[in-house]
Amino acid sequence: MTLSPELLLHGYSIGVFPMAEHRDDPEIFWVDPRRRGIFPLDGFHISRSLARRMRQGGYSVTIDRDFAGVLDGCADRAETWINSEIRQHYLTLFTMGHAHSLEVWHGGELTGGVYGVVLGGAFFGESMFSRRTDASKIALAFLVDHLRQAGFTLFDTQFLTEHLASLGAIEIPRGTYHRLLSAAIEDRADFTAPPIPSAQDVIQRITQTS
Repeated sequence: MTLSPELLLHGYSIGVFPMAEHRDDPEIFWVDPRRRGIFPLDGFHISRSLARRMRQGGYSVTIDRDFAGVLDGCADRAETWINSEIRQHYLTLFTMGHAHSLEVWHGGELTGGVYGVVLGGAFFGESMFSRRTDASKIALAFLVDHLRQAGFTLFDTQFLTEHLASLGAIEIPRGTYHRLLSAAIEDRADFTAPPIPSAQDVIQRITQTS
Protein backbone atom coordinates (compact mmCIF):
# COMPACT_ATOMS: atom_id res chain seq x y z
CA MET A 1 0.00 0.00 0.00
CA THR A 2 1.31 3.43 -0.94
CA LEU A 3 0.67 5.96 1.80
CA SER A 4 0.42 9.71 1.51
CA PRO A 5 -0.40 12.38 4.11
CA GLU A 6 -3.77 12.87 2.45
CA LEU A 7 -4.56 9.15 2.58
CA LEU A 8 -3.52 9.07 6.23
CA LEU A 9 -5.90 11.89 7.10
CA HIS A 10 -8.71 10.21 5.18
CA GLY A 11 -8.06 7.01 7.10
CA TYR A 12 -8.31 8.79 10.43
CA SER A 13 -11.50 10.52 9.32
CA ILE A 14 -13.22 7.16 8.76
CA GLY A 15 -11.85 5.51 11.90
CA VAL A 16 -8.82 3.52 10.75
CA PHE A 17 -5.10 3.99 11.37
CA PRO A 18 -1.90 2.53 9.84
CA MET A 19 0.61 0.14 11.40
CA ALA A 20 3.59 -1.94 10.38
CA GLU A 21 4.56 -5.26 11.97
CA HIS A 22 7.96 -3.88 12.97
CA ARG A 23 10.39 -1.07 12.14
CA ASP A 24 12.03 -2.94 9.24
CA ASP A 25 8.81 -4.17 7.64
CA PRO A 26 7.94 -2.12 4.52
CA GLU A 27 4.36 -3.39 4.53
CA ILE A 28 1.72 -1.13 6.10
CA PHE A 29 -1.82 -2.17 6.97
CA TRP A 30 -4.94 -0.41 8.24
CA VAL A 31 -6.43 -1.20 11.64
CA ASP A 32 -10.06 -0.72 12.71
CA PRO A 33 -10.37 -2.31 16.19
CA ARG A 34 -13.64 -3.94 17.16
CA ARG A 35 -13.20 -2.35 20.59
CA ARG A 36 -11.69 1.14 20.66
CA GLY A 37 -9.77 2.82 23.45
CA ILE A 38 -10.61 6.44 24.28
CA PHE A 39 -9.83 8.86 27.08
CA PRO A 40 -12.98 10.64 28.29
CA LEU A 41 -11.69 14.19 28.65
CA ASP A 42 -13.57 14.54 31.93
CA GLY A 43 -12.40 11.19 33.29
CA PHE A 44 -8.62 11.33 33.65
CA HIS A 45 -7.51 9.91 37.00
CA ILE A 46 -4.67 11.60 38.87
CA SER A 47 -3.52 9.43 41.75
CA ARG A 48 -2.16 11.01 44.91
CA SER A 49 1.34 9.88 44.01
CA LEU A 50 1.11 11.39 40.51
CA ALA A 51 -0.30 14.66 41.88
CA ARG A 52 2.56 14.77 44.40
CA ARG A 53 5.10 14.10 41.65
CA MET A 54 3.62 16.84 39.47
CA ARG A 55 3.72 19.36 42.32
CA GLN A 56 7.34 18.56 43.10
CA GLY A 57 8.37 20.12 39.78
CA GLY A 58 11.86 19.79 38.39
CA TYR A 59 10.50 19.38 34.85
CA SER A 60 9.04 21.54 32.10
CA VAL A 61 6.33 20.87 29.51
CA THR A 62 6.26 22.16 25.95
CA ILE A 63 4.07 21.85 22.86
CA ASP A 64 5.50 21.06 19.40
CA ARG A 65 9.04 21.92 20.47
CA ASP A 66 10.56 18.59 19.38
CA PHE A 67 8.06 16.53 17.40
CA ALA A 68 10.77 14.45 15.75
CA GLY A 69 12.35 13.77 19.14
CA VAL A 70 9.05 12.50 20.54
CA LEU A 71 8.43 10.40 17.44
CA ASP A 72 11.88 8.83 17.70
CA GLY A 73 11.48 8.34 21.46
CA CYS A 74 8.29 6.38 20.80
CA ALA A 75 10.07 4.23 18.21
CA ASP A 76 13.10 3.61 20.45
CA ARG A 77 12.03 0.23 21.81
CA ALA A 78 12.57 -3.43 21.02
CA GLU A 79 9.29 -3.74 19.09
CA THR A 80 7.73 -0.81 17.26
CA TRP A 81 5.19 -0.37 14.48
CA ILE A 82 6.83 2.92 13.38
CA ASN A 83 8.78 2.09 10.24
CA SER A 84 10.70 4.63 8.16
CA GLU A 85 7.76 5.39 5.84
CA ILE A 86 5.33 5.96 8.69
CA ARG A 87 7.90 8.18 10.43
CA GLN A 88 8.33 10.36 7.34
CA HIS A 89 4.59 10.77 6.81
CA TYR A 90 4.01 11.85 10.42
CA LEU A 91 6.79 14.41 10.08
CA THR A 92 4.97 15.71 7.01
CA LEU A 93 1.66 15.83 8.88
CA PHE A 94 3.44 17.86 11.56
CA THR A 95 4.62 20.43 9.01
CA MET A 96 1.03 20.54 7.67
CA GLY A 97 -0.31 21.30 11.16
CA HIS A 98 -2.18 17.99 11.45
CA ALA A 99 0.17 16.32 13.95
CA HIS A 100 1.37 17.62 17.31
CA SER A 101 3.50 16.63 20.24
CA LEU A 102 3.70 17.39 23.94
CA GLU A 103 7.12 17.08 25.52
CA VAL A 104 8.36 16.62 29.10
CA TRP A 105 11.88 17.85 29.88
CA HIS A 106 14.21 17.36 32.85
CA GLY A 107 17.33 19.51 32.92
CA GLY A 108 17.10 20.20 29.21
CA GLU A 109 16.76 16.51 28.35
CA LEU A 110 13.68 15.12 26.61
CA THR A 111 12.45 12.48 29.07
CA GLY A 112 8.90 11.80 27.92
CA GLY A 113 6.19 12.79 25.51
CA VAL A 114 3.19 11.92 23.43
CA TYR A 115 2.21 12.69 19.84
CA GLY A 116 -0.90 12.37 17.73
CA VAL A 117 -2.92 13.49 14.75
CA VAL A 118 -5.61 16.18 14.78
CA LEU A 119 -8.79 16.49 12.71
CA GLY A 120 -11.36 19.02 13.85
CA GLY A 121 -12.07 18.32 17.51
CA ALA A 122 -10.57 14.82 17.47
CA PHE A 123 -7.10 14.01 18.75
CA PHE A 124 -5.78 10.61 17.68
CA GLY A 125 -3.12 9.63 20.19
CA GLU A 126 -0.47 7.63 18.39
CA SER A 127 2.21 6.78 20.90
CA MET A 128 4.04 7.96 24.02
CA PHE A 129 7.34 7.24 25.71
CA SER A 130 9.05 7.74 29.04
CA ARG A 131 12.72 7.79 29.95
CA ARG A 132 12.07 8.82 33.54
CA THR A 133 9.60 7.62 36.17
CA ASP A 134 6.12 9.10 35.59
CA ALA A 135 7.21 11.21 32.60
CA SER A 136 4.56 9.69 30.32
CA LYS A 137 1.89 10.05 33.04
CA ILE A 138 2.78 13.71 33.43
CA ALA A 139 2.60 14.11 29.65
CA LEU A 140 -0.87 12.54 29.53
CA ALA A 141 -2.18 14.67 32.41
CA PHE A 142 -1.02 17.87 30.70
CA LEU A 143 -2.31 16.61 27.35
CA VAL A 144 -5.82 15.83 28.62
CA ASP A 145 -6.04 19.27 30.22
CA HIS A 146 -4.64 20.88 27.07
CA LEU A 147 -7.16 19.15 24.81
CA ARG A 148 -10.04 20.32 26.99
CA GLN A 149 -8.78 23.90 27.01
CA ALA A 150 -8.27 23.80 23.23
CA GLY A 151 -11.84 22.67 22.50
CA PHE A 152 -11.30 18.99 21.64
CA THR A 153 -14.12 16.53 22.25
CA LEU A 154 -12.51 13.17 21.42
CA PHE A 155 -9.20 11.68 22.58
CA ASP A 156 -8.67 8.40 20.74
CA THR A 157 -6.08 6.02 22.26
CA GLN A 158 -6.67 3.28 19.64
CA PHE A 159 -6.23 0.38 22.09
CA LEU A 160 -6.83 0.08 25.83
CA THR A 161 -3.85 -0.99 27.91
CA GLU A 162 -3.64 -1.59 31.65
CA HIS A 163 -1.54 1.55 31.96
CA LEU A 164 -4.11 3.71 30.18
CA ALA A 165 -7.02 2.11 32.03
CA SER A 166 -5.38 2.97 35.36
CA LEU A 167 -5.46 6.61 34.29
CA GLY A 168 -9.12 6.58 33.26
CA ALA A 169 -9.17 5.38 29.64
CA ILE A 170 -12.08 3.15 28.63
CA GLU A 171 -13.05 0.84 25.79
CA ILE A 172 -16.10 1.37 23.59
CA PRO A 173 -17.61 -0.58 20.65
CA ARG A 174 -16.51 0.27 17.13
CA GLY A 175 -19.94 1.67 16.18
CA THR A 176 -20.03 3.98 19.19
CA TYR A 177 -16.54 5.21 18.37
CA HIS A 178 -17.47 5.95 14.77
CA ARG A 179 -20.44 8.02 15.93
CA LEU A 180 -18.27 10.01 18.33
CA LEU A 181 -15.67 10.45 15.58
CA SER A 182 -18.21 11.76 13.04
CA ALA A 183 -19.33 14.43 15.49
CA ALA A 184 -15.84 15.33 16.70
CA ILE A 185 -14.28 15.98 13.31
CA GLU A 186 -16.98 18.57 12.66
CA ASP A 187 -15.97 20.46 15.81
CA ARG A 188 -13.44 23.28 15.83
CA ALA A 189 -10.39 23.10 18.06
CA ASP A 190 -6.94 24.69 18.04
CA PHE A 191 -4.17 22.57 19.54
CA THR A 192 -1.66 25.43 19.53
CA ALA A 193 -3.87 28.05 21.18
CA PRO A 194 -3.81 27.39 24.95
CA PRO A 195 -0.64 28.29 26.89
CA ILE A 196 1.02 25.65 29.07
CA PRO A 197 -0.48 25.97 32.56
CA SER A 198 1.08 25.26 35.94
CA ALA A 199 0.92 21.73 37.31
CA GLN A 200 -1.36 22.97 40.08
CA ASP A 201 -3.85 24.33 37.53
CA VAL A 202 -3.83 21.01 35.65
CA ILE A 203 -4.41 19.03 38.84
CA GLN A 204 -7.20 21.34 39.99
CA ARG A 205 -9.06 21.33 36.69
CA ILE A 206 -8.81 17.56 36.23
CA THR A 207 -9.86 16.73 39.78
CA GLN A 208 -12.86 19.05 39.48
CA THR A 209 -14.18 17.20 36.42
CA SER A 210 -13.18 13.57 37.05
